[in-house]
Amino acid sequence: MRPRLRHLAKDTRGATIIEFAIVVPVMLLLIMGLSDLAYQAYMQAVLTGAVQKAGRDGTIQNNASNTAGTTLDQRVMSQINSLAKTATGTSSRKSFGQFGYIAAEPFQDNNNNGVYDAATECFTDVNGNGTRDLDPGIAGQGGANDVVVYTMTVQFNRLFPLAAIIGWSRRATISATTILKNQPYATQAGPTAQLVCP
Repeated sequence: MRPRLRHLAKDTRGATIIEFAIVVPVMLLLIMGLSDLAYQAYMQAVLTGAVQKAGRDGTIQNNASNTAGTTLDQRVMSQINSLAKTATGTSSRKSFGQFGYIAAEPFQDNNNNGVYDAATECFTDVNGNGTRDLDPGIAGQGGANDVVVYTMTVQFNRLFPLAAIIGWSRRATISATTILKNQPYATQAGPTAQLVCP
């Protein structure tokens, strides 16, 4: 009996199978995770390029209408859907009179507390609506010489079901934004910034 146990202890046949069985699940999870991240990075690159192209196309006079914006959104989504058939997207366009207006409307901080006090402090009304806005953009493509912030957010299914195992959502979300100025095809229209005091 002892020689048989000694012989069995020295026998290494099958050790590779056991090592392989231990390593393979970890390797597969690693490969699937890296593939998922690489796919998301590729989708982000495609979305960024498509949004930049659509943003440039939107700045010309023929694309100033909202219907042209819908067509441009469809072009972006057709590029995304060629990679992910079930992808869905939402877009937003906001126009500003100039690049410096892409921020909260400035105010005079009379008491130096860093907070706007509507009862005692004046603000610069950038969008002409009479109230101080943290985002003074006007929805839409705007007009000639307006600055447009165009954002597209896309959701798509991940490549592998691995996401559920590590707590990620089954659908990934990516977003791309571009800021461009419409061409000067006419005289700029729209509200002019004015100081508003209580």
